[in-house]
Amino acid sequence: MSTPAHFPGLATGAFRNAAFEPFREGVEIAHLQRPDGSGGPALALLRYRPGAGVPRHEHTGLETILVLDGSQSDERGTYRVGDVVLNPPGSIHSVWSDEGCTVLISWAAPVRILGEA
Repeated sequence: MSTPAHFPGLATGAFRNAAFEPFREGVEIAHLQRPDGSGGPALALLRYRPGAGVPRHEHTGLETILVLDGSQSDERGTYRVGDVVLNPPGSIHSVWSDEGCTVLISWAAPVRILGEA
């Protein structure tokens, strides 16, 4: 049986104290829940430096984003603090942050990178 997790104050700034590690050029990740051996859902924080991004990719499962700090953009628009973005399976986009940002990200399955920008 799994133990429930609790992340006090995450939406009000506690994310700044998370243990981030390199993810992509200019983007760091702090894993809150790693996928299990079957590739199950995951939860993490992503922190983008100004101008950083993730290349065009396809979602193989539902991805949910909550912007905690700064703003994040894709081809559909710019998302600011408090915005929630749902990327359904089969959706394709690239992501960047002009000013830098931190987002809470939950994904049901890994993305498939389609190409570097």
